[in-house]
Amino acid sequence: MAGKVFFSVSMSLDGFIAPESIEDLMGQQWMELQQWIFPQRFFRENGRLGEGGEEGRDNDIVRELFERTGASVMGKRMFDAGAQAWPEDAPFHTQVFVVTHEKRDSWERPGGTTFHFVNDGIETALEQAREAAGDRDVRVAGGGATILQYVNAGLIDEFSIALSPVLFGTGIRLFEGIDASRVALEPVRTELSPRVTHLTYTVRKR
Repeated sequence: MAGKVFFSVSMSLDGFIAPESIEDLMGQQWMELQQWIFPQRFFRENGRLGEGGEEGRDNDIVRELFERTGASVMGKRMFDAGAQAWPEDAPFHTQVFVVTHEKRDSWERPGGTTFHFVNDGIETALEQAREAAGDRDVRVAGGGATILQYVNAGLIDEFSIALSPVLFGTGIRLFEGIDASRVALEPVRTELSPRVTHLTYTVRKR
C-alpha cells in the first residue's frame, strides 16, 4: 500500500517560509524561524551536530517526520542551497528526487542519501519517489515553489506547519499563487509547544 505525499515546513506568523535570496537562507531571520528545531536531540544526532539536545514533543515530532519519510522530492533551488550547507553525510538518509531542467547523473552521499535529478516534471519525480519509498511516505521537502506546484496539481495528501512567532515582512510565502478554487483543507491536529504551534491538515479537492 502506497504511503502519503506530504510536506512539513516552518512558517512565520505573516506566512513566509524562507527569505527571498538564497544568500540569506542562513541569516538571522531564517535562524529565528527555525529556532525550535535546532536544539532537538534527534535533529542534532541526525544532522551530525553533536550529542545532547532537548527531548519532548518537539523532538518526537522531528523524529516522526524522518521515520515516516521513505523518499523525498525537492526543487533545484533548495538543492543548490542545501548542497552548500548540508554535511557530507546529508541528513535525508533516503533517496531524494530533485526536480530540475538539468541533466545530471545521480549523486550518492555517505549515510544512505542519493540525489537523483529528474528533468521531465513533478509527476515523474513523484512517481519515482513513490517507488523508492515503498509503503512509507513521500515528503516534498521544498522549496516553496515546488510545494506549490504539488499542491496545485492535487498531489499533496497532508501537510504540517510549525508556526513560529517570527515576522518576516518579505520573502517566499508558502501559499503565494495557490489555486484556492481547487484546494480544501481539513484540520487534523493542533499541538502547542513552548516555541511553535504545530498545525496539521489533510488536503482534498474542492
